[in-house]
Order: sequence, then C-alpha cells, then structure tokens
Amino acid sequence: MNPGRDWKPQRIDGVADGVIVFDGVCVLCSGWVRFVIERDPAARFRFTPVQSAYGSALAARLGITVEDPETNAVIFAGRAYFKSDAAIAVLSSLPRWSWVQAFSAVPRPIRDRAYDWIARRRYRLFGRHNSCMVPTPELAQRFVFDESTMAAQ
Repeated sequence: MNPGRDWKPQRIDGVADGVIVFDGVCVLCSGWVRFVIERDPAARFRFTPVQSAYGSALAARLGITVEDPETNAVIFAGRAYFKSDAAIAVLSSLPRWSWVQAFSAVPRPIRDRAYDWIARRRYRLFGRHNSCMVPTPELAQRFVFDESTMAAQ
C-alpha cells in the first residue's frame, strides 16, 4: 500500500482510452469487470489485470503497488483516474448510469475513505481467486495482458 499517496487524477501519455487496471485475483474486482462488460455494449472498455505483464507495467507507472493493489484505475483522455474517481468515471459513461456522476459532489476524501474501507477488506469479504480471471474466447479481445495484445487492438 501507498499510505498518504495522493490519488487525484494524473496525466499519462501513451495509454489508450478506456483501459481499466484491476486486481485480477480479487473476486470483487473481477465482478466489477463483469459488471462493466455487461453494461458496455459499445465495448468502450478494455481490461488489464495488475498481475499481467502489461497491467503490472501500467500499475507501476501509475504508482499502484503491484503486490497489493490499493486501487483500480481507468484511463480517459490522457488522464488516469483512481479509487472512487475511477468508479464514477466508468459508471457514468455507461448507458443509463450517467446519474452516478452526482457522487462527484461528495468530497473525494470522503468517497475514497469508503473505497479504502472496502479495498482493505476485499479478500476477506468477497474472496480471492488462485489465479487471474480468464476471459471467455468471445471476450478475450477486451483484455490486455501484454504489449502485443495492446498493439493488436
């Protein structure tokens, strides 16, 4: 964990829009990915587990601890969003979920405190897989595991 780290949105170059970095062994995080996939008919989002080569390199660039990721992240328009900002950014861009943007009115420290409470207990509350989520063949093109799969998309 990165205690005291400022998780405000930050500029990042060279990363495609809509890439979501997530903890691939976390049951809750994998459920989040499935939730987004089911509500993203335009296939705007792509997913990279922090345990993959690409996800690990991207997490390191973003300051996310690879061994114990304390946040997910999403990239939009050259900016990386973290914690509750990432959840709000993703959800509010899905069809019929724009109302979630209203949560931006709640100060980030309060939103992130709630996010952190769940994140610290996610394995205990929801469980942990022994390995990363393996996408079905029809969803495989939405996942990025290394530079070659990112370049192919």
